[in-house]
Amino acid sequence: MSEELLTQAWSALDGPAELLDQVALSGPPGTLPAPLRVTELATATVGCAGLAAAEFAVVRGSSAAYVRVDSRGTAVAFTSERHLRVAGAGPGAPDALWRSLPAADGWIRLHANYPHHRARLLRALRVGSPEAVVEAVAGRPVLEVEDAVVQAGGVAAAVRTAAQWQDHPQGAAVAALPLLTTRPVGLAPPARYPANPTLPADGIRILDLTRVIAGPVGTRTLALLGADVLRVDSPRLPELEWQHRDTDFGKRSTLLDLDSEADRSTFHDLLERADVVVAGYRAGALTRLGLDPVRLAERRPGIVVATLSAWGATGPWAGRRGFDSLVQAASGIGDLCGGPEGPGALPAQALDHGTGYLLAAGVLRALTRRALEGGSWHVELSLAQTARWLLSGGVTPLVDNRPDPAPWLATAGDVTYALSPVVLSTGPRTWAHPPTPWGSDKPVWN
Repeated sequence: MSEELLTQAWSALDGPAELLDQVALSGPPGTLPAPLRVTELATATVGCAGLAAAEFAVVRGSSAAYVRVDSRGTAVAFTSERHLRVAGAGPGAPDALWRSLPAADGWIRLHANYPHHRARLLRALRVGSPEAVVEAVAGRPVLEVEDAVVQAGGVAAAVRTAAQWQDHPQGAAVAALPLLTTRPVGLAPPARYPANPTLPADGIRILDLTRVIAGPVGTRTLALLGADVLRVDSPRLPELEWQHRDTDFGKRSTLLDLDSEADRSTFHDLLERADVVVAGYRAGALTRLGLDPVRLAERRPGIVVATLSAWGATGPWAGRRGFDSLVQAASGIGDLCGGPEGPGALPAQALDHGTGYLLAAGVLRALTRRALEGGSWHVELSLAQTARWLLSGGVTPLVDNRPDPAPWLATAGDVTYALSPVVLSTGPRTWAHPPTPWGSDKPVWN
């Protein structure tokens, strides 16, 4: 079944079918136990990223590489945030409001890990403390709670069944989309890269404008493969320290306020030498900042732009904030994973991680096409599209083969972390350096 999903994903990437023989999938099913094909999705997305890296390396003159994906190592990597230890300490418990709560006529999934989202949630429900949220939610219809939180700039989603999501206008919009899209957005001559790289993405410069998990996992994978990844964050938005430590291996981190003329000028200077921009901003914010794919291609012909969203680029929720847990709730995944006591969740934030590996694969395939065909390229993905792909496989028997994580972990100094599941016959298992402190690097290329 993993082979079937790998073929589907590679086809969505317009990858040459004859290269699929270079991927060897191994390990038992059920390493991410769920009533859906989560283990198979995980190994397929990792396989795609590895295969796209191997293809790009050959285009640059390196020897052909083979890709090995083990479902056990993949399961550990898809739960990497749980295995990270610094001086023996783990990440601690999530925010008390990162949970599903019963409303008057259903369940609502809340998200309050970021302080600004927590503040907006409390304001929307007109309560002064997290303890009062439970009572406030219980007394109101679930769609009323969802709408109130979203209108206040917070994040929440009513728990729906898969059938209800299919009938919802956003579910219908997502159903009309492929797993991902790659399209040309401008003209440029074929790109020339330094030949015979040590790693597939050596010399590739990436501006990483993503947060949370999916985008950072994708750019973390590209950093593993040799890219110079510079993460750019706003100094006005807080970041969770543990999340940064987990997803920013191999990268550097800088702060630029793109609403500031001086910082925007610095960003444009960086763009002049960039090969890739990866953005997790909502579509309206990208346009306002002049960072939509068409304008980026006009400013930097030959650029590859990858954009990532929660709900997809079309439909009434296209501009809505969202996270993996909310997409699981709205799409029917939470209902399928639940029971009499309420909705459940996947054993990993698999929409985030899976979409991240697809993002890395999409960027690498676009770089390959840039070398062979020329042009500027736009890769577009969303968590909701990945959720639809997962749901399309239907419900499966629950098999529990959760692995011992020890063989898939590494230690550097006082940090223990999950190894990358992308294993090439001519590539590394780990990153060139650990994350630098958030926002501590200068906005310059190596």
